[in-house]
Amino acid sequence: MANAPTLKNSSAQPPQYSYHVEPTVDPDHRAEKFLAAFAAILRHSNYRFILDLFARTSARCGRCAASCQVYQASNEPRDIPCHRTHLLLDVYRQYFTTRGEFLSRVLGQDSLSNGKIDEIAECFYRCLACRRCSIDCPIGIDHGLMTHLGRYILSEAGIAPKGLVVSVREQLEGASGNTSAIPLPALLDNLEFLQDELRDMKGAAVNFPVDQEDAEYIFLPAVSDYLMEADTLMGNAAVLHAAGTSWTIGSKYFDGINYGLFYNDWILERIIHKLAGEAHRLKAKKILIGECGHAARTARQFLPAFAGEQSLPVVSILELTWQAIQQGKLKLSPTTITERVTYHDPCNIARSGWIVDQPRHLLRSFVSDFVEMNPHGRENYCCGGGSGLVSLDETYEFRMKVSGKTKAEQIRASGAQIVATPCANCKKQLRELMDFYKLPVQVVGVHDLVLRAIEF
Repeated sequence: MANAPTLKNSSAQPPQYSYHVEPTVDPDHRAEKFLAAFAAILRHSNYRFILDLFARTSARCGRCAASCQVYQASNEPRDIPCHRTHLLLDVYRQYFTTRGEFLSRVLGQDSLSNGKIDEIAECFYRCLACRRCSIDCPIGIDHGLMTHLGRYILSEAGIAPKGLVVSVREQLEGASGNTSAIPLPALLDNLEFLQDELRDMKGAAVNFPVDQEDAEYIFLPAVSDYLMEADTLMGNAAVLHAAGTSWTIGSKYFDGINYGLFYNDWILERIIHKLAGEAHRLKAKKILIGECGHAARTARQFLPAFAGEQSLPVVSILELTWQAIQQGKLKLSPTTITERVTYHDPCNIARSGWIVDQPRHLLRSFVSDFVEMNPHGRENYCCGGGSGLVSLDETYEFRMKVSGKTKAEQIRASGAQIVATPCANCKKQLRELMDFYKLPVQVVGVHDLVLRAIEF
């Protein structure tokens, strides 16, 4: 540990880490395109109401700075949530309110410049959209929502990270139809392999059903789990088998990921329709989301909004597993997990209070040495890769040295040997953090531990 990078802030001013979000079209007309996109979104959505409300405030008190882990690590004013929010609100006041338009003509205010758009893009893609700051805002401004809207406008103006754009293009228009570009034959081969692994490991005939109609659940994990999180998937299947639940994976669409949440509403809506369409094709009763924070949140929050009559109840695998334990359907050995375990709350399912207690009850039912990080639950710190940043290679240095620094400190202070978290993005970010800071901590999914402990 002597050579590990330090985790503590020094008295010197920390270095500034930046990355630039490149415009994809018309780089010389960024301001005009931004304003045109802003106007179109106001015309065809209901964002104007919330902008009118927030624009009537002058909330620059800075209390949100104390909640923001990015600002805590960087000490840069641009990372204070209310500063970032007012970059967008100032544009709205000047160009889209009667008073602002009048004052601009009378006072001759400067026009929005391409340089200002670059500043807006930089600031909005430094935000984790974790919404922790919303807990402490004295007048209830949702800075996370403002980040969401700001990125939506930027993307419609042709300014968005290529990593997100390429992934959703493959999901919506590519031959594979998923963000990891997994062909269906490869998926089916992998499912057969996992079935054999479970049989050898646990001595049980646990299947991964595909295209079974009239099942209670259609199962949608983060599609990357099929490539990278075999133990998580086997743990999911083992629970569903032990609980006697009918479920299926769809062959036409099997990706729970919805990167539209991170940068564009109409992309988000199109992905929601794909998910709903597959559920109805197979006549499923409910939608079961695997270990993925943003996949669970987008399905639960936006299916009712975008799918209308095709909307179905959304259940997290964590809810189903805890219910199965309460009903006595799962037998988990209390002696298998001997390491000290802590739990990281994914922001997308914890901040609203939806999935907070269930995973803790679940883990405590068979983990003898469970410890909490503080703060935790609704007030947890983000992994540092939220809002899609973990999917962007160009953000690595920023995620390690700035946005993830507080989480690394938390994990080291816990003394845990294992961090369990039910989110594909969180697992990737935390594993990179542990490597970067040379912390001897294993990062796993909750159902990785369930798989180790389950007895048939």
